[in-house]
Amino acid sequence: MKRRNSLVSDLLTELAAETGIKLLIEPEFGYAGRIITPDHRVFYFHSTKFDINRLGASEIAEDKDYASFFMSQLGYPVPEGKAFYSDEWCWKIKSSKNSQAAVHYAEQLGFPVIVKPNSESQGRGVEKVYAKEDLLVALSYIFNHLKDKVALVQKVVAGNDYRIVVLENEVLCAYQRTPLSVTGDGKKTIRKLLEEKQSQFENRGRDTVINLNDQRIERILRHEKLLFTTVLTKNKTVQLLANANLSSGGEAVDVTSSLHEDYKKMAIRLTRDMGLTYSGIDIMTKQPINKSLKDYTVIEINAAPGLDYYAETGSTQRQIVKVLYKKLLLHMVRTHE
Repeated sequence: MKRRNSLVSDLLTELAAETGIKLLIEPEFGYAGRIITPDHRVFYFHSTKFDINRLGASEIAEDKDYASFFMSQLGYPVPEGKAFYSDEWCWKIKSSKNSQAAVHYAEQLGFPVIVKPNSESQGRGVEKVYAKEDLLVALSYIFNHLKDKVALVQKVVAGNDYRIVVLENEVLCAYQRTPLSVTGDGKKTIRKLLEEKQSQFENRGRDTVINLNDQRIERILRHEKLLFTTVLTKNKTVQLLANANLSSGGEAVDVTSSLHEDYKKMAIRLTRDMGLTYSGIDIMTKQPINKSLKDYTVIEINAAPGLDYYAETGSTQRQIVKVLYKKLLLHMVRTHE
């Protein structure tokens, strides 16, 4: 059976003739390829990573702790937080910032706190924890299962979650993200509601898999004094993950046309200030996104924003992503080294 290509590979294949590029996709997995421009310059891509951003800037963006430091120094509001290390890494770098130090810091911040791996993407390992015991479990998962030697403990930032995608001096798209959640009908259990949501994803051609064995979901349910067998009352909504990543079951609503110019200017400026050409900026704000910039927090900046799951939310979103990738290709064609 022929292996399914990534969305990026499929869209670039569709766009090759329109943009005048020659494209070679690695045939076994379909996630990597070579792009040759009409004037014979060569670019490569792997998954959502393109030869557009400079290497150093991309490396900084992928390291959440470093990125937060530099954004803070540039004057952008970022979550209050600190990095902590696995026992092995503490020993190697002679640091005392281990899991127990993370617990002490979390107690100073005040529970709940957000804990996340420093170098992972797609929301893996991100959790809101309400007690010392859960924090230690979350840190153990990051250090021992995900094999990330650095974890971040941050103060919870309230508000709505948005991603703004930038290429040079243009905002390509923006969308609001909401975390995995279920809403009761007074008849079905939480497990059944999740199974139905999974079926809805599959019917829409979305390959997101809701992991019913995710311990983070179980800990949230326990905190809410609920079980998978609980029947939610009608219209009661329960958020089941702290992160709003679409890859872990979140939903997206496009807000590109309503995004205020202040947010566009901020996102373009931040992309440039961080040495990037192409970025995805994740922000939280309680304010309406169509109003002037006020009381926002930059959660992360991404040098290779994944748009696959966003494109799978509907035909309109897929077309938006196709237009976005066409602009990426045309940028490569126009750019001379």
